[in-house]
Amino acid sequence: MPYFLGIDAGTTSMKAALFDESGRMLAVARAEYELLTPAPAIVECDAETYWRACCAVVRQVVAQSGVAPATIATLAISSQAETLVLLDAAGAPTRRVIVWLDNRAVDEAAAIAERFGTEAMFRISGQPEVVPTWPACKILWVKRNEPAVFAATAKFLLLEDYLLYRLTGAYVTEMALQSDSLLVDINTRRWFQPMLDYLGVGIEHFGRLVEPGAPIRQLDRQGAAEAGLSSSTLVVAGALDQTIGALGAGNLRPGLVSETTGGALAVVATTDRPYIDPDRRLPCFYHARPGLYCLFPWGQIAGMALKWFRDEFFAAEALAAQRAGLDAYDLMTAAADRVPPGCDGLTVLPHLEGAFTPEYNPQARAVFFGATLRHGRGHFVRGLMEAVAYMLKRQLDLVEGMGFPVTEIRSIGGGARSPLWLQIKADVTGKTIRTVTSEETACLGAALLGAVAAGCYADLEIAAAAMVHLDRTIEPSWIHAAAYAAGYARYCALYERLVPLFV
Repeated sequence: MPYFLGIDAGTTSMKAALFDESGRMLAVARAEYELLTPAPAIVECDAETYWRACCAVVRQVVAQSGVAPATIATLAISSQAETLVLLDAAGAPTRRVIVWLDNRAVDEAAAIAERFGTEAMFRISGQPEVVPTWPACKILWVKRNEPAVFAATAKFLLLEDYLLYRLTGAYVTEMALQSDSLLVDINTRRWFQPMLDYLGVGIEHFGRLVEPGAPIRQLDRQGAAEAGLSSSTLVVAGALDQTIGALGAGNLRPGLVSETTGGALAVVATTDRPYIDPDRRLPCFYHARPGLYCLFPWGQIAGMALKWFRDEFFAAEALAAQRAGLDAYDLMTAAADRVPPGCDGLTVLPHLEGAFTPEYNPQARAVFFGATLRHGRGHFVRGLMEAVAYMLKRQLDLVEGMGFPVTEIRSIGGGARSPLWLQIKADVTGKTIRTVTSEETACLGAALLGAVAAGCYADLEIAAAAMVHLDRTIEPSWIHAAAYAAGYARYCALYERLVPLFV
């Protein structure tokens, strides 16, 4: 039986999971790493740190599963975007990796916006704003501030590209990961030559541009030896983490939406064409399923708001729960479940770190409005959960207002473990929500790409039907529709009225 290995290169940890052709997960492993923050706005990491973590989790998965390395047919990677790795002609790093969180390239972002125009860049890249996060801005910063490093750099890679290079010796990149680099045109799916010219680089400075799921080559001997794999394993191009996670949730046709409630809220609304919002409210990305695109609204705070509330206001209970082998979130959810929908008038704005889609307001702040003596901690917990559901509804309303109907939501991430939160989201949005059995949807999406590349399935739809298994179905309850409609109206009105104070 062939097996399919998925690797998820996240912001602070690396995961690997092994699946069979039915989608059953045989093993999963995780390794954390530390990011370096030597100065404000600077976030870096050593390239070798990522590679060591990758090898460690792969070796753990192989050991846990007990399968022979030669039976692992394919390997594909789900990756964070925008993290920039610079290598010389011999493949050695010319400096530390510039992590996606790094915001040093403020002046460079402004220069690119002035040179090309924000509107024009939006039409080319699908990104509403030119910000320091994007790799083109980071490359320009290196050119301006570290000219010797820039001159010595032969390859500008993203993190997935770097891991693929270490595994195969080949320089390859793919469209989904490059969507927000400002280096490619998402309409033509080719390099954006005017940007390359402006930066003073050529196509040869990057990996060969391919589609997600494209076969690359088998592991080379060194990569196989370090990762504990067989050189017979075929390495396949992966995709951006959120889009490949959408694959792992079975979201690969227009009308489906996957929402990830982790630390942040991320929504992938699958479309059959690139769509450039004339009001520049929604980013557009290339999908992990070749030929499709996705609208990608997101909010900076979701599950992180509950974590903050747990740490600041449930600390004693959280410690007691930990000692008793319980989950503090279960205690918080139980308290929230005793509160009626609408929180007895308590309305929460969850913007602890600013607001993103559709507000784009970094100055926005969290607000608890309407509290009275009858409100307890359970109200505040439920208020945060309802606020994330309102944020989700606002994003879905925006998607549907652009002519892309939403027929079903696939819910993944840590928030999908909470039946109460799922029901709140269904009731607020009026949409059916479905969960999937596997929590490792990014790794599973990578396994799907591998299974198709290996010829086990003819296409991704057939692979998803065999490997993605739906779990719970949550239908909206119209009993609470009026309470949530009133709560949503308060949520929207509260933000609009407070905008002048967010300075």
